[in-house]
Order: sequence, then structure tokens, then C-alpha cells
Amino acid sequence: MRSRQVKITAVLGAITAAAALAGCSTGKVDDGTSGAAPSTNITAAPTAEPDAVEFQQAEPGSGAGIKIGLIALDDKVPFSKLVSDSVRKQASQAGAQLVYCDSKGDGATALACARNFKVQGVQGYLNFQSDAKSADAICAAGPQVPVIAIDIEQGSCQTSFMGANNEYAGFLAGQALGKYMKDKFNCEYDAYVSMEQPEAGAVNAARMGGYRNGFTSVCGEIKNLKTLNAFRIDMARTAFTDVLTTLPGAHRIVVAGINDDAIEGALAAAKTAGREGDLYLSGQGADPSAWCAIKSNPQWVGDTAYFPERYGEIGVPYLLKAIKGEKIPEKLLIPHQIVNSSNIDSIYHPTC
Repeated sequence: MRSRQVKITAVLGAITAAAALAGCSTGKVDDGTSGAAPSTNITAAPTAEPDAVEFQQAEPGSGAGIKIGLIALDDKVPFSKLVSDSVRKQASQAGAQLVYCDSKGDGATALACARNFKVQGVQGYLNFQSDAKSADAICAAGPQVPVIAIDIEQGSCQTSFMGANNEYAGFLAGQALGKYMKDKFNCEYDAYVSMEQPEAGAVNAARMGGYRNGFTSVCGEIKNLKTLNAFRIDMARTAFTDVLTTLPGAHRIVVAGINDDAIEGALAAAKTAGREGDLYLSGQGADPSAWCAIKSNPQWVGDTAYFPERYGEIGVPYLLKAIKGEKIPEKLLIPHQIVNSSNIDSIYHPTC
């Protein structure tokens, strides 16, 4: 969880990020009376992104004579495919030999990948497999070499974690929403709707809590908070339809989404009700499916980008450094960025 989803950002971002957001359930409104606890803890707002590193092109020849591996998440998932393609590109540019293995979202398959890496003599690998319970077994089965985890912690052999900074990603989007509402309406609005995925646990709490931190840093305490379990388009459409019936006279509804699917579902519900103009939105991921809407809808205030298509620009150079014995940071966090109508053409060049 920029691919069709943080969707991992839902199998988001994942987000995005990504695989931590997999799963499904029935969308439900939480207006303070349901059993689902919203991520309401507000902590000090970050003013900078800690542990973020810059994207960098692999230096030609830096991987000559080196064999590296990639355990992919599941390349039928767009986010995963973008990550894999980026790793392939940077490995080729570096002159490294890449041994690729798609875990297909299965722990046993990932274990077999690690065993194959050992047989193949892989000198370091990137691991994006999603079965956290199998992480240590996968470590034991594979070669005892540097390992960079992608978006999901990978057990005792992990040298470094590369992926989303969920709290900061949420903060950026929440701050953008707050600034927009302050500039346009002096922070006067009817409701704040948080479209979440409680099953994602800490990822959900960090990302959506970050949203709240960012928004409150501009507009103060959130009022009329409504929390939805709605991270897929179909779930979000159904859940947001119900929300709109509870806000018949509302024309300034702030909507924060854990991914872009949530926002697309909310917009679909509002369109059916003839109320698209009542929504002021922000999502996570800046997925290709959202580019044209971000570019053309002035009330889609902005998205936090995760750049899976550039993950290889961090993973490959740092893995090669680790293989060569250089010390690398324990956290290699993506440099998130707000994408909106004013800058999307310079970042993604959508053909709308």
C-alpha cells in the first residue's frame, strides 16, 4: 500500500505497507458506539521523516561478480510486481546476478525460495514474503548472508528493514488535509471520516494515527469523528453510503483513507448520492488508478506516495554495500512525498 493498492497497501503498504493491509471483512461505521476501537491516540507530530534514505541509482559495475536474491511477495499483486521490476532493473544496472523467486504469498514457498538461495550460493537477498510466523524458519533455511526485509519484518536474520514509515506517511496526508481546510474554510467542517483496516494492527494504528496528528497540528481537535472498516472499493462504497445517510445536511466532509481504494469507494458512494462536492479527500499510495482523479479533482487534496517502482533504488545499492561488509542502517525508510494536482505531472506523468 503505487500499484493498484497499498492494498496490500491490501495484500497497504503497505503499505502501503503493503502486505500488512491484506485481508477482508465487512465495512462498519464506528461513531463511538461499536466495539471496534479507532486509532485515536494522538502523539507528538513528527516534523521530519526519521530514518528516511534517498533513492539512488545502482552504480554500474558495483555488483559485478555478486549474486543476490529476491523473494517476491506475489507478483500477481501490482505493488509487488512494481517492486520486483525495480529490483531487476537496479540489479542489472549494477551488473549483479539476480536469483528471483516469487513466494506467491505463501510461507512454505518462501521457505523453498530461501533453500534454493542457499544451494545457488546467493550472497545476500531482499525478502518481501508475507508470513511473519515463518520468518525465522525461512532465515534458518536460507544462506547466512545479509538480508534486507521489504515492508514486513523478516526475523532473526534481518540486517535491515526497508519500507514505509506509516506514521509519517499518515502525518503528511493529514497535514495536507488540515492546511486545505484551514485555507478554504478556517477549519470549519461537518465530520471527519477515517477509513481504516483494523486487522492490519500496528500498521493501521500508525498510519491513521499519523493522519490525526497531521490534521490536528493544523486544525486542532478532531470533531465528529467516524471510523469505518473500509479498505477495499466495494467495502468503502457500502460503508460510506451508510455514513452519508447519517450526514444529510453536511457539505464539508473530511475523508482520510488508509489506501486509495478506500477513497475511490467513498467517491463512488458520493457520486451515486449526487454528493461528490461534499467530500474533501486524501489517500495513501498515489496508485495509478487514482492519478487522473488526483490530477482533475481539486477536492482530492493529496496522496502520500510510496514509490514501489523505485524500491530497487534503495534495496539493491544497500544490499550490495552489506555484502561487501559495509555497515548499513537498520532502517531504510522510503522518502514519502505528497502528490497532488500541482505536482503529479512532474512525478508520474499521467495521460489523462
